[in-house]
Amino acid sequence: MPIAVQEQNPIETIKAALTNVSVSEAKGQDTPFDLRSYSHFDATPSIGTEFRAYSPDGKPTLSIRDILGNEQKEKALGRLVSERGVVFFRDAVISPNEQTKLVESLGKLGGKSSTSGLHVHPLTMGGSEFGDEVSMISNKYVFDKTFKRDDFTVIKRKFHANLWHSDITFEPVPSDYATLQIRKLPQVGGDTLWASAYEAYDRLSPVYKSLLEGLTATHVGQGFVDIAKRQGTTLREPRGSPENVGQSLSAVHPVIRTNPVTGWKGLFVNRGFTKRINELTQHESDNLLNFLFEHISANHDLQVRFRWEENSLAIWDNRSTFHSATEDLDDDERVGTRSVSLGERPYLDPKSTSRREALSKARSQ
Repeated sequence: MPIAVQEQNPIETIKAALTNVSVSEAKGQDTPFDLRSYSHFDATPSIGTEFRAYSPDGKPTLSIRDILGNEQKEKALGRLVSERGVVFFRDAVISPNEQTKLVESLGKLGGKSSTSGLHVHPLTMGGSEFGDEVSMISNKYVFDKTFKRDDFTVIKRKFHANLWHSDITFEPVPSDYATLQIRKLPQVGGDTLWASAYEAYDRLSPVYKSLLEGLTATHVGQGFVDIAKRQGTTLREPRGSPENVGQSLSAVHPVIRTNPVTGWKGLFVNRGFTKRINELTQHESDNLLNFLFEHISANHDLQVRFRWEENSLAIWDNRSTFHSATEDLDDDERVGTRSVSLGERPYLDPKSTSRREALSKARSQ
């Protein structure tokens, strides 16, 4: 199918390509359901798509309730999330239990293994209000009220460039999809930022890409281990996969990863959990990782910032994004429910391509 190209507007060209490029079509499957026929906008050229609660353009609106339980629409949503990194819904009336069902369905329809379920965070306690597979996200405690925080005052705030991460990359089988809804909103603040691993990869020089594609990195959740030790407790296990066990929270993954849904390459290191590039000396590793971490946090063109409203819902692909909360609330409180699906062991397919290469090829057809 030919794709209309508007040479005078490269942003619209990219959006048009994304509208018409289908991973399912590339795999010879049936033509997918087109969620872009509903009222929406792309928040930035590289990452983030939002479905409005109202329609300024005459297109029908799309509610998350229009998608729940509809396999065709859920599959299309998973593909869109993997293409755009993160998708937002306003006025999304959804329960924590429905969040878990949705994110599990996205993973299954995307082809994840039958042994990959929903993640049970190592710092959750049994018998929590919404079940083991829902994490409570709060600025006052770490996943469970047992693990209270005391670092939310302005003097104790962490350096925000250090907060960028992808969920649970310290697990051998980390996350594919995740959902978050903030249930208790602060008066103002508490925004979340996401960054595109696809665009981070595309912004690297060919020499850097070649170097990184031969490397692996060790990811460690040491902060969670230390919290458990201070509280005199052990980490939960198993954690949603028979491979996600143990008390060390350590795993080795490729530095460049292929997303199996899109077939696109992305940078797969993050300041929160990536501690060492294994094939380099410690000094070489530290310097290269510091460059890559700054590459993610300092380039605003990789990022999208989302301001939460009542019933806002975010769904993202952890394989191809990084995210960071904004800790600016002082004594105000922000509480949300997060559900995290587990995907596959990260891998690099040498035949995979970059996002921009794929879009360029689509436009030329």
